[in-house]
Amino acid sequence: MIADNAVAVAAVDPDSPDAAVAAHYGDPMSEQRTLVTGAGLVDRSHRGVLAVPGPERLSWLHNLTTQHLTDLAAGQGTETLVLSPHGHIEHHAQLTEDGTTTWLDTEPGAAPPLLEFLERMRFLTRVEPRDATGEQAVLSLVGPRVDEALDVLGVEPPAGPDLVPVPGPKFATGAVPPRPTGRYDVRSLPGGGWARRGRLGVDLLVPRARVGEVTGALAGAGVPACGLWAYEAVRVAARVPRVGFDTDHRTLPMEVGMVAPAVHLEKGCYRGQETVARVHHLGRPPRRMVLVHLDGMTTDQLPAPGTELTTGGRTVGFVGTAVRHVELGPIALAVVRRNVADDAALLVGDSTAAIDPSA
Repeated sequence: MIADNAVAVAAVDPDSPDAAVAAHYGDPMSEQRTLVTGAGLVDRSHRGVLAVPGPERLSWLHNLTTQHLTDLAAGQGTETLVLSPHGHIEHHAQLTEDGTTTWLDTEPGAAPPLLEFLERMRFLTRVEPRDATGEQAVLSLVGPRVDEALDVLGVEPPAGPDLVPVPGPKFATGAVPPRPTGRYDVRSLPGGGWARRGRLGVDLLVPRARVGEVTGALAGAGVPACGLWAYEAVRVAARVPRVGFDTDHRTLPMEVGMVAPAVHLEKGCYRGQETVARVHHLGRPPRRMVLVHLDGMTTDQLPAPGTELTTGGRTVGFVGTAVRHVELGPIALAVVRRNVADDAALLVGDSTAAIDPSA
């Protein structure tokens, strides 16, 4: 869904996983301001979507992933992770439950390997997972005036995110209630689809046949299209990581702030659970995610995900998503060793970087 006035990510970085959508529509800084002060619609239709129907879908997904899902009700959403046997993040998915099917949307290109994993875990379970990327598209409404934009679509605004506080190390049994730790309100779209409140706005899961209708209605009501660059700048400033962009093959959930929305610390056994429990109870994850300011970099100088961060000639971490923010300037998410001080003199190549100490 690339509009005539759009500049595609592919035109700037043809190898990017985001190549299929619009980077911007002519003025990425103005589009950022729209997402910060008003409401804009972001095309994220390149995300993968899986459909999991079947009477045992929630108990099955509950046993395979990090989230407490057995009581996820129709009209609710959440987030969950698939971990390696050693507790490292392999997949992240946003869930939408409609009463008959659980929909999982995930990073571009991640749907086939996630489906392959789920298929291997089916055994005799009454579920029928399938790749529904060709059926459903993800669009995102972002900004403080999102609720007004939803009125255009005839949707009652979903309630705000409901997150369970993360307990401290060595917490008492029963500290985490038996429910999804991140619970998001979901409302039906008239004519088909769902609106799910999330951490950055409201995601629309829309049948692809209706994308033009939905985008046209919003554009006609003055809700502008904003590119992925603007969305990514808002995401980075909010310190919300993307798996595969702000993580590597060794990343643990607690290193990148993904316990609160996606991990239930008291549910039964799942792959990687022992590592998660051990690291949380010790209270000393090996690394942490930080926001760094990149001194003096222009947009075409921003480092690629995975670029090393060094101090004193030693590699101490890596840069994830780097963006030019309309208010903060060039910034990036980075994963650094836990003992790297907030005032450490960091380098990205020959350029300096400084950790933002604010939580």
